[in-house]
Amino acid sequence: MSIVVTGATGHLGRLVVEQLLEKVPADQVTAVVRTPEKAADLAERGVRIAVADYNAPESYAGLFAAGDKVLLVSGNEFDKGRVQQHKVVIDAAKAAGVALLAYTSAPGSLTAALADDHRGTEEVLLASGLPYTLLRNGWYHENYTESLAPVLEHGAVVHAAGAGRLSSASRADYAAAAVAVLTGEGHENRTYELGGDEAWGFAEYAAELSRQTGREIANRQVSVAEYQGVLTGAGVPEPVAAIIAAVDASIEKGELVVDSGDLSRLTGRPTTPLADAIAAGLKG
Repeated sequence: MSIVVTGATGHLGRLVVEQLLEKVPADQVTAVVRTPEKAADLAERGVRIAVADYNAPESYAGLFAAGDKVLLVSGNEFDKGRVQQHKVVIDAAKAAGVALLAYTSAPGSLTAALADDHRGTEEVLLASGLPYTLLRNGWYHENYTESLAPVLEHGAVVHAAGAGRLSSASRADYAAAAVAVLTGEGHENRTYELGGDEAWGFAEYAAELSRQTGREIANRQVSVAEYQGVLTGAGVPEPVAAIIAAVDASIEKGELVVDSGDLSRLTGRPTTPLADAIAAGLKG
């Protein structure tokens, strides 16, 4: 039996593997990657490396074993049919008879197009009959704090979320929730709505940036169309810019406020404050 993590060299997947290694022996962890060279450090620590690609169904043949617990980290190739990509993993897991398949989804309240592939994948997973856990991850702090350079350059937080609020948390928080499910018991056929303990708005975000930098960082609200134009002007591909801008519209409607408390309950600790993520982003 192994705990298997797909997308294991991605931002979230790597954190999950790192945290798993704090709880279980390395030979009980399998990291599924497309580029094994990126996982060389994990292999040196005793993690089993499996090479597979969501776009190559044959690469998943025989990868799983009966009794495995699998974390399916959602893909990020928005133009390649993510539901079908995820179905490749689900079908292979079903054929092997895994004990659990956990999937990193999106909040149930989110109506933006970003959620469509997640809802489609959830339907495939539930129809498979596999024991499942839906980890409906909210927004990540790092979606903002890893790209502070343009904010600092222009002295403004630009967004189309109005006075909307969101319950973001750090990637490490969401990774810890996944680890709790993969190493714990009683999570079969459960859905967890995951988000940070404290919701915040962009006026607060700009104020905290101002406080930590000692500079005046403005809170600049624009329309969804204007924001999409800002993103494409910064080099973001048009389809991705449309998805990101649509999420801001959802934030304005309150769709990314997650007040279930599931994340801190699963991890057994408070979620990471936004101020801490900003401090880390400024150092990075």
